[in-house]
Amino acid sequence: MNKLFLSLLFLTQLFAAQNIAQKLDNATKNLLNSSSAYSSSLSFYVADESGNFIYEYDGNKGLSTASTQKIFTAAAALETLGKNYQYTTTSTYSGKISDGTLMGNLFINSNGDPTLGSWRYENYKPENFKQKLIAALKDKNIIKISGDLIIDDSYFDFQKTPGGWPWNDMGNYYGAGVWGVNWRENQFDINMNGKEMKSFNVNLPNVKWINKIKTGGNSDQSLIFTAPYSDVALITGTLPGKSITVSGATPNPPLTLGNEVKDWLSEAGIDFKGKVTSTSLEEIMGENGEKAPKNNLLLEYKSPTLDQIVYWFLRKSVNFYGETLIKTLGKEKKNEGSFDAGISYLKEFWKSKGINSSMINFADGSGLSPQNYVSARAEVQALLYSKKQNWFPEFFEGFPTQGNAMKMKSGTMKDTKSFAGYHTSKEGKKYVFAIIINNYQGSDISDALYKVLNNLK
Repeated sequence: MNKLFLSLLFLTQLFAAQNIAQKLDNATKNLLNSSSAYSSSLSFYVADESGNFIYEYDGNKGLSTASTQKIFTAAAALETLGKNYQYTTTSTYSGKISDGTLMGNLFINSNGDPTLGSWRYENYKPENFKQKLIAALKDKNIIKISGDLIIDDSYFDFQKTPGGWPWNDMGNYYGAGVWGVNWRENQFDINMNGKEMKSFNVNLPNVKWINKIKTGGNSDQSLIFTAPYSDVALITGTLPGKSITVSGATPNPPLTLGNEVKDWLSEAGIDFKGKVTSTSLEEIMGENGEKAPKNNLLLEYKSPTLDQIVYWFLRKSVNFYGETLIKTLGKEKKNEGSFDAGISYLKEFWKSKGINSSMINFADGSGLSPQNYVSARAEVQALLYSKKQNWFPEFFEGFPTQGNAMKMKSGTMKDTKSFAGYHTSKEGKKYVFAIIINNYQGSDISDALYKVLNNLK
């Protein structure tokens, strides 16, 4: 009786799997036969939660992923660094303190904390760092600083953005670079009123603006063009003829932080007349910038834990977090805080988990580069691996709910869309899936993919 029951159960499951596979195949063919997908490339792979194959269409084909690339970075960071990993920012000084005067330089140094001054976390906002830094100075009874304020941003290498990032992305908030000392997620906000640039939320030292904005339409269609260390920025495109906030990538975050700290010192009644500089700026000027001393500690400031960082990295698709994690992995595992070292480690990590290296041709940690070529099958394999790990609850929590109650990460670039995630059907069947399409021409690209994925419900 038990054998008969098990046989019937197996046949029922087999029929159900064949049925869903046929539905997915029909939907996939309908998608590819549409006029908008005439010249598209598609990679699609579905498995059950145990890793059993359900359906694929060119599942091994590597395509530009956009932000579903982030699942590889997030999972590798959680396993390699640990979900309780924290970044550290310190303030130290050179010289000595005598009669209330710091007779030397004040330093701020970090190992790349991407959350320093972020607005996303309670108790970690810019005001929190300000209060703790000023309190640390007052604890030492410092009322005057005779030297300079030096932001030591030497922890990572000099390259701030991955090679291959498009020029029309780099000046916008989602194209922010990575420094050894980051500030406010290396993002600035402009209060625009039609064509007029009314105000900035931060000081951008020495930056000159070329404003070519036109008014029209109902949404933000502007672009900012600038680059790390650039002192020229162009804003172009169209904006509605009303008040709106436009966000860009800060050209020199250490210097922006340094100038804010200078203002804080003045507000606190601490006399400071020295210069504000950074080790990278000194390098640009051909100088050997003075680095923060290891002793004479004033302040040690810890970041939120990595699980919180990964939550926002996945939930709001913060490219800057992904590239910081890549550099951190490179520094921790290869003793080189570079994109090349971090990407090399990321490939090695996933290859060691059984993913064919040809299917994970990574170019960055966020998916912003169109030079990423990853297959849907590789994404499913990464999701299946993650599901078995003790950090999976924190990883899973970051996935947004989209497309009528499917927990999945999405990716969007010009003519590119991807989804990767987990779904439980009405019958209780648990699926793991990834779908990537390149060169789709229609405006309803998400709806077109939802029609395919809805067959998993």
